[in-house]
Amino acid sequence: MTFFRSLGFVPGLMLLAAPAALAQLATPELHTITTAVPILTLSPDARGAALGDAGVATSPDANAAFYNPGKLGFVDYKYAFSPSYSPWLRQITDDMSLSHLAGYGKVGERGALAGSLTYFSLGQIDYRTGNNLPNGSFNPKEYAVSVSYGQKLGESFGVGITARYIRSNLVGNYSGNDAQAGNSFAADLGAYYTKDASIGAGLYNLAFGLAISNLGNKMVYNDPNNPSFLPTQLRLGTAITREIDQYNKITFAFDATKLLVPSPYYEDPYNPANTTQAQRVQQINIERQQSGIVTAIFDSFHDAPGGFHGELQEINLHGGLEYWYNNIIAGRVGYFYENPHTGARQYLSFGLGARLSAFGVDGTYLVPNSQANPLAQTIRVSLHFNLNKLSDAFDEKGAGGTQGTLPN
Repeated sequence: MTFFRSLGFVPGLMLLAAPAALAQLATPELHTITTAVPILTLSPDARGAALGDAGVATSPDANAAFYNPGKLGFVDYKYAFSPSYSPWLRQITDDMSLSHLAGYGKVGERGALAGSLTYFSLGQIDYRTGNNLPNGSFNPKEYAVSVSYGQKLGESFGVGITARYIRSNLVGNYSGNDAQAGNSFAADLGAYYTKDASIGAGLYNLAFGLAISNLGNKMVYNDPNNPSFLPTQLRLGTAITREIDQYNKITFAFDATKLLVPSPYYEDPYNPANTTQAQRVQQINIERQQSGIVTAIFDSFHDAPGGFHGELQEINLHGGLEYWYNNIIAGRVGYFYENPHTGARQYLSFGLGARLSAFGVDGTYLVPNSQANPLAQTIRVSLHFNLNKLSDAFDEKGAGGTQGTLPN
């Protein structure tokens, strides 16, 4: 992907990848919440992506800490790791990609330590001078390095925490810009509950999860007085697994997520030609962008345009079904829903998976609600490597990321 920019202009990529670098005006028709490094809110692995990005309460695997570090105390192998890869915006460009590497190791009987690296490459920018002469090139990139620990507090309940370093370098040393690479530190907190139950003649596993992710300091790109919020997110969800018989089982997963950052402010009816009104709207947006992190979290529950109805519109819904045959072959389908007033991302996801002893593979394909959607034809592939099985309650063939055979 090549962009041509003249001296004196901020590359459009800055607005694409970190639109919250400056306070934005919004209209009544569309009031999308913008943050720095929004890629941190998308599922990096194929299994979660196939379930509509649901994962806060699904069975733990090597990618568990991304969704909920509280799941780490319930992992079923002594060691596991999983690389994932996804070409990004394939309908627009051929040199953007999302890569993710995650793994864990058991610590004692009830804990696990995990680590991950997320790397987002935004392709190549070729800079041009005001006279349209070559002025160097740069590959903008964002990455996050995370360390997590999860601990069982009982047979059914666990908690976890993640520490994360984030770097977003979007313009390099481009001489026509005052922008700089952004750096930030963040933390995730998670809790997980899982319980096997017999309901009627059926065997079930009921799981619930709660996580707050990317809770950290703001990121500065070019103006210390207008830093960008990280995509601090609240995730709440459940996963219900039904064992049909010894060979077949199905899991329903559902998550609801909400960004805990300021909502854009506007006045309805909004008239940008009205200088006084435009200045007032801009000032309120700047004040919201400059608010403290804790203040912004609490305000995010009551600052949406439209009041309570607007707050509901800011909740994204993620749902999916996962079917396993003999803990070897999996089929998945999911749906991601974002309200049309807050971004309008809506897409179906389909996925397949396989596990054989210590090795596994997952694949996902996204089908957005419109073929004009840049997410069309997005694919994601994950590999799984699981070593030294720990739990006898799981079938040996259910390597990583499969809810095993429930006890009778």
